[in-house]
Amino acid sequence: MMRSELELPVRYYETDQMGIVHHSNYIRYFECGRSDMMVKAGLPIEKMEQEGVMLPIVAVECRYKLPAKMGDTLRIVSMIDKVPLAKLVVRSEIYNQHGDLLVQGCVTLGFIDVATRHPVRCPDSLSRIIEANI
Repeated sequence: MMRSELELPVRYYETDQMGIVHHSNYIRYFECGRSDMMVKAGLPIEKMEQEGVMLPIVAVECRYKLPAKMGDTLRIVSMIDKVPLAKLVVRSEIYNQHGDLLVQGCVTLGFIDVATRHPVRCPDSLSRIIEANI
């Protein structure tokens, strides 16, 4: 399994009047973790786009367990279990500073050609990186 971790503080603007993180922000946290994982692997999203492939989101799943709160530090764990062919599935878990699991989810991304916007297979550069880390 390819795995990466990122720590982020909860920011004031991500919370409601009660100091609880708004549910929509967890999808943003998934993206932060996913982007960080790609950078750490040496293939940031911008580089893939320069190589001619974009990764649109096809589906998002999110299961809320406990709320994150103002003052929390989140640990975002991003995981890829298998080498993709046509779709990349990135699982995510978000924990607070006490190790409590707050959220589980996954994001499914497709691959499209930058110029034509038609679906393409997973780029070899990404396949090689994932295969080397599984």
